[in-house]
Amino acid sequence: MRLTTHSRRCYVSRRYIGRISVDDPAKGRAQRGLASEARVARRSTAFGPSPEIARSQGEEAYLRIRDRIVSLEMPPGSVVEESRLRDELDLGRTPIREALQRLALENLVRSVPHRGTFVTTVNITDLARITEVRVVLESRAARLAAERSSARDRMAMAELLERLRSMRFTDQHELMRLDQQIHRQIYRSARNSFLEATLDRYLNLSLRLWYLVIDHEVRLREAVQEHIDLLEAILAGDGDSADQCMQRHVTGFECEIRRVLLER
Repeated sequence: MRLTTHSRRCYVSRRYIGRISVDDPAKGRAQRGLASEARVARRSTAFGPSPEIARSQGEEAYLRIRDRIVSLEMPPGSVVEESRLRDELDLGRTPIREALQRLALENLVRSVPHRGTFVTTVNITDLARITEVRVVLESRAARLAAERSSARDRMAMAELLERLRSMRFTDQHELMRLDQQIHRQIYRSARNSFLEATLDRYLNLSLRLWYLVIDHEVRLREAVQEHIDLLEAILAGDGDSADQCMQRHVTGFECEIRRVLLER
């Protein structure tokens, strides 16, 4: 049977594109797009996790290993055993290695050729240098948060302030967890992703120093009041006061940590 040009088009459409009408090209493009997505999904299943899943696994590995280092569960100077991390975190080789590369950029681990990967050490010189950076950038973030915070940001900070006012902090670990939430919320509220990423890195380094002296109840009451003053200033939109409160908080932290380390 001889087919006309129009008939051939209809035949090809029915045979290979699931009976897409040549009179509705938009519908045809949409269905072809769905078919393409289905093929991509099948390839992801057949050949490993999709990029989105891989990214989420890498992020999970980074956060979990970072928290172990910051909390000193992985002590300064200790060997990083990739096989053990894979077993304990139930994650593959690739996300673990990606996480370690990221942690190396943040000075939390270091690789030594022919020896392995180690958790970086900490010392009192690190404390001074970290504080020099934090006192400038943290105070700037507090000022920007007072000026730029969104309604959602302000609601989150108001909730943190209420927790500070209503809770009795007898557990240093509890205060440390809340301290992290407050600082990271202020970073987000500054609405500068570059500043947020930088401050998050230095906060991790600072927290590890705090864990070294956590059993000494370092500035428990002072820290609570400093956080209250800081959040109140930001919520009032007072950039100058927020800047000054943050400077006092960061320098007070540095002085107290230094005192405890020197007494050891």
